Amino acid sequence: MSRQLTIFATLILSLFLLSACSEEQQNKLSRLGVTWLEGDYHVTFAEGNHKKTWTVIDGKVTSEPQKGYYYFWAIENGRKMYVQTPIERTYIEEIRN
Repeated sequence: MSRQLTIFATLILSLFLLSACSEEQQNKLSRLGVTWLEGDYHVTFAEGNHKKTWTVIDGKVTSEPQKGYYYFWAIENGRKMYVQTPIERTYIEEIRN
């Protein structure tokens, strides 16, 4: 029971501290949370009418929060290519089989 109480207290404290942060600080914290993903993903960059999607199979999507970019290796037209996209306009979806 004490472990559950500790987890609950940590959650409440985290929510309290997060609510005290500005929206910009919350965005920075959420970017720091994603520094490295490994698996299968669709990575989409969208700005206005422009939309580009890459598929990452059994690879890594890494973020560089200080610089504001995700970077990864993707297969496009049968060729492996290095891609770097802005964090603000990029969406990452896990591919589930």
